[in-house]
Amino acid sequence: MLNYVWVSLIIVGLLVAVGTDIHDLSSNTYRNEVPIEASLRVDRIPTALRSAWEGGIEITADDFNNFYGIQSAKSPVRQQVLLTTLSNGRTSVAITVNDSTPDFWKKRAENAGEKGTLRGTVTAIRFSDDKKTARVSFVLDKVEFVKLRAITSAAIDYAGTAVTISLGLIGVMALWLGVMKVAEEAGLLRVLTKLLTPLTSRLFPDVPPDHPAIGAMIMNIAANMLGLNNAATPLGLKAMEELNKINPRLGTATNAMCTFLVINTAGLTLIPATAIAIRAAEGSANPGIIIGTSIFGAGCATVAGLVTVKILERLPWYRKELESEPEIGERQNG
Repeated sequence: MLNYVWVSLIIVGLLVAVGTDIHDLSSNTYRNEVPIEASLRVDRIPTALRSAWEGGIEITADDFNNFYGIQSAKSPVRQQVLLTTLSNGRTSVAITVNDSTPDFWKKRAENAGEKGTLRGTVTAIRFSDDKKTARVSFVLDKVEFVKLRAITSAAIDYAGTAVTISLGLIGVMALWLGVMKVAEEAGLLRVLTKLLTPLTSRLFPDVPPDHPAIGAMIMNIAANMLGLNNAATPLGLKAMEELNKINPRLGTATNAMCTFLVINTAGLTLIPATAIAIRAAEGSANPGIIIGTSIFGAGCATVAGLVTVKILERLPWYRKELESEPEIGERQNG
């Protein structure tokens, strides 16, 4: 079900992005291929061939806002600019984006892929006699499909982040999985099962104390308590498989299954190792500071879940009567 939710959210996001981009293209929000006029001040001619001019442009706030149909500029727009004559005879324009740049141009530069520069092509230029000032018209480079490119870029960036975090978790996961495997081979699981028999017999009265499901559930709960969610997953699946073997009606969740699912979902945690490792990988100054709040939050969730499941399993309208079926051994052999 969760997969369908994620797919639906992705589809909705793509549809919204496409709709926004189509609206921007139809209304020409970024004024693609529409020249804007400005006053040019020439500060320096870098080459003897006079193929480039450094200076500044100025556009009044009213002209800027009327051109884009917004209220972005509060004062005259004054920006440093470099004009360069290209080999094809055209003149390119590069406008430096800084703190004084109107927000709309900052957004335009970012959407064009260059946060620090706005680039375009001069369509007309009329120098004064002394070559110190001019009127210039220029067209900025096209900006289109902004939202779709943003979604694609975000997907790639987060994919890289996921790989980086995963690599950072390898050491922690390998350590704790190794410790748990050694404990299992050393017989600690059997000892732990005996010690927890009074508790498990109350939580899972329908499961025999020496049944393999008890061991799998204990290992799963222990992994969750250590914050090893990835290690707990196969143990949880094993526990459900073992519980299903003593299920008198396949396909119907038993009280033991519901109780185990509540404990597993609540995620009672003593050492949130995975969360600590992620915080450490992301450069947290104190990655272990979440231990206390994690224990308190997970403890409250576990108690609330257990109280709820034990109350509900006693209510007749939440129970499903078990129909008579062949004995478990006959069912497995048949």
